[in-house]
Amino acid sequence: MKKIFLYIFVVLVFAGSWAAWLVFGPATSFESKSKFLFIRPDKDVKTQVLDQMDNGLINHSVVFDWLAANASVWEKVKPGRFEIKKDENLFNIVRMLRNNTQSPVRLIINKWRVKEDFARQIARNFDIDSATAMQYFLSNDSLKTFNVDTNTLFTLIIPDTYFIKWNSTLPDIIGKLQSENDKFWQNDNRLQRAADAGLTPQQVYTIASIIEEETNKNDEKGNVASVYINRWHKGMALGADPTIKYALRDFSIKRILYGHLKVESPYNTYRNKGLPPGPVCTPSKITIDAVLDAPRTDYLFFVAKSDFSGYHHFSTNYAEHEQYAKAYQHALDEWMARKQKQ
Repeated sequence: MKKIFLYIFVVLVFAGSWAAWLVFGPATSFESKSKFLFIRPDKDVKTQVLDQMDNGLINHSVVFDWLAANASVWEKVKPGRFEIKKDENLFNIVRMLRNNTQSPVRLIINKWRVKEDFARQIARNFDIDSATAMQYFLSNDSLKTFNVDTNTLFTLIIPDTYFIKWNSTLPDIIGKLQSENDKFWQNDNRLQRAADAGLTPQQVYTIASIIEEETNKNDEKGNVASVYINRWHKGMALGADPTIKYALRDFSIKRILYGHLKVESPYNTYRNKGLPPGPVCTPSKITIDAVLDAPRTDYLFFVAKSDFSGYHHFSTNYAEHEQYAKAYQHALDEWMARKQKQ
């Protein structure tokens, strides 16, 4: 009799240990660092979850289903994106879903030039296709809620890293960007600095977008900004090459030629005076601050230095500018001739 009880005891201990291992032991079936479980609002939650669990996320999906049902997961979990880490156990996975602990999207914004860049990032990171995003971005009726239009949409975007829920709508996403944009302008006295320069935040942003495309030398961005601000205040055409590339939608152009300047577009700042209708890219915070802190100069012209250092010569008159421009053109012609001989 004692042997029977001992046998039953051993079996119970073994069964309990096995059950505990199933619940608290590693349960994932993938080798990568983590994988995501997606729950969409337009489909049955339980079916979605179990299908994905069976399709390469976890082992022992029957045990998971039993635990989830007893923890009221199917009644409590919401649509969204959930991260399951390698070797996670079923208990923690069930608790994550029951508590609706979602994994936000890490949206990284660097330099975007056109709305298609924005739409591609939206489609890559959220439950929204790029065509739907583009339709929204091209609708002034949709964008008026944010006090922008199809030309000025990018003025809401400060390049940075943002954490946003995967199942956010387009208004949610743009609203988040607008909120962070408002904080950016309210910090470091930027609104007052813009006012002191006689500019609105949108005008600062648009000028900064041109400078972002003109130079990557942070220590001369202020002088470049002063050139465009001076031209604008004098009623001169900005004559900004980046606006021509934007008008042509060809950012591979290395040299702006006379034929390029004929393009019919409100973004052609050789033919149209004043600022373009909107930015030509999303400028960095450094470049925006360079515009806000632009020195007061008499510069009206600038051209790349002939040493190809990436820096520029700045001039107050066209005669001096022309000398620098000829020196650069001569150096460029010599360089191209050498390259052709190679």
